[in-house]
Amino acid sequence: MTGLFWWVVYPYIALTVLILGLLYRFAFRQASWAAPSTEIFEKKWLRVGSTAFHYGIVFAFVGHVMGVLIPRSVYHALGVHDETYHFFAIVGGGLAGLMVVLGLVLLLIRKILNRRVRAHAGFADYFAVVLLLIVAANGTYMTIVYNTTVVAYEYRTTIGPWFRSLLAFHPDYHLMDTVPLLFQLHVLTAFLLFASIPFTKLVHMFSLPVRYPARAPQQYRSRVSYKRR
Repeated sequence: MTGLFWWVVYPYIALTVLILGLLYRFAFRQASWAAPSTEIFEKKWLRVGSTAFHYGIVFAFVGHVMGVLIPRSVYHALGVHDETYHFFAIVGGGLAGLMVVLGLVLLLIRKILNRRVRAHAGFADYFAVVLLLIVAANGTYMTIVYNTTVVAYEYRTTIGPWFRSLLAFHPDYHLMDTVPLLFQLHVLTAFLLFASIPFTKLVHMFSLPVRYPARAPQQYRSRVSYKRR
């Protein structure tokens, strides 16, 4: 019964909250969909932290798609051996994870130390950053430390098929029985993160901000300089 709840009921609850929450917020609270910029209050920490986080999360997303949604048999058919896959997964995934963690740490420190930024940050902002940091730190540790010092865990035979079975509405929760605890916690916290998205600024990710990492910094003109002109 425990496995049935955590690997079937709980994921579907989280995904349902995600979908219904997004629909509600889009229909009734569109004005809150965007993530207001705090660049006017502080730029240096934001520029480094936000850039590292956004690039890292894009690379991490691609890595998760390649590892979870694409079956292991596809790689074998393409001639990609398990050793080769794990080497690039550890290097690429580790780099992406470090970028995400670094970015989140800088953004969290910025929220705490900068008085003006802190004044515009609510509970949901801290919750999103801290939960993201937990998920990212756990994933980075598994990729860099666990996979190199314990064993290169083959999640493509357990977590991958389980997740795809969820999407096919034919969940095989027994696949998660032998998954190491660290990986289980990573999955569970990730679903909690999914469920929280409609209630945080993370919702703006569904606006597909593909131009954000390359956009020019916003320019602000002080009242003093404006009056002098």
